[in-house]
Amino acid sequence: QVQLVESGGGVVQAGGSLRLSCAASGGTLSSYAMGWFRQPPGKEREFVAGITWSAGRTYYADSVKGRFTISRDNAKNTVYLQMNSLKPEDTAVYSCADSLGNYGLSDSRNYDYWGQGTQVTVSS
Repeated sequence: QVQLVESGGGVVQAGGSLRLSCAASGGTLSSYAMGWFRQPPGKEREFVAGITWSAGRTYYADSVKGRFTISRDNAKNTVYLQMNSLKPEDTAVYSCADSLGNYGLSDSRNYDYWGQGTQVTVSS
């Protein structure tokens, strides 16, 4: 059983930056990749970014390319999401998720464990 704990959310002005962290514990040896998803108020959850543990391959939603960077620290079992040039439309609850299989990382159905989420609010 994998446990995921996010941190780093908060309130920031447009144009600012935040760094989210997701610490994984439990059965992490079987994990293939980690992803970040977000759910804006009143909207569906959407893919933000993903990264594989071994090769470090990264994947991004078009809406965040060039502004967000996903990275991982294998020694700490932690994945980060550096968010720069934040916009009000980035406001959402951000959740990290763990995938045990080599499947499409942009599809939330391919993730097996989820964190509780952390709120990010970008003011204009």
